[in-house]
Amino acid sequence: MAELVFPAPPPVLIPVKGGSFFPVRRLYCVGRNYADHAREMGNDPRDPPFFFAKPADAVTIDGGPIAYPPCTDDLQHEIELVVAIGADGSDIGAGEALSHIFGYAAGLDMTRRDLQAEAKKAGRPWTMAKGFDQSAPIGVIVRAGEIGHPERGAITLAVNGGVRQRGDLADQIWSVPETIAFLSRFVALRAGDLIMTGTPSGVGAVRRRDVLEGAIEGVGTVSTVIA
Repeated sequence: MAELVFPAPPPVLIPVKGGSFFPVRRLYCVGRNYADHAREMGNDPRDPPFFFAKPADAVTIDGGPIAYPPCTDDLQHEIELVVAIGADGSDIGAGEALSHIFGYAAGLDMTRRDLQAEAKKAGRPWTMAKGFDQSAPIGVIVRAGEIGHPERGAITLAVNGGVRQRGDLADQIWSVPETIAFLSRFVALRAGDLIMTGTPSGVGAVRRRDVLEGAIEGVGTVSTVIA
């Protein structure tokens, strides 16, 4: 075995309903996958899907606090359906995509919106706006074998008990199979990959000590507090 110059970082593990853990490899995110959110951000909802990434260690476990990140005055929430990939594949057809899914969870794509706006204006990457520490709280993963493959159902996010975001999975512009098929043309998907599938309208700023509670009907919940 090769000698390491320092200890390897621990794996990122998300609890799975029933007691096991899902090891995270990569985290892909779909931009603007709900028409109403695309419009509220000033974009055309008919555009094809595009993707950005967060590092695996941006994932935080459901219920734990996250720190208000530095270098921003506009931290915003985005509630999303998370797809957990359980089988490898590339150039996957939409008709075969569901067979590559291990399960689903609710997640939050936390965003430094002011940095994102600056990056958009300058034509620069969104990495510092989206991929910062603790930017991806994710709830317990539920096996697809238990809940099936949700195509519709309420998706909501409340801050301090008041609902901010409310939509339906049926409102996604690109379905989960279409998203997997499109993404797998560009990269080989592997077991352990996560795909965050976009957020409905109603995104907004959060402050320190705010309590965030997200829920997706038939899938699960995710919660955190801004430390």
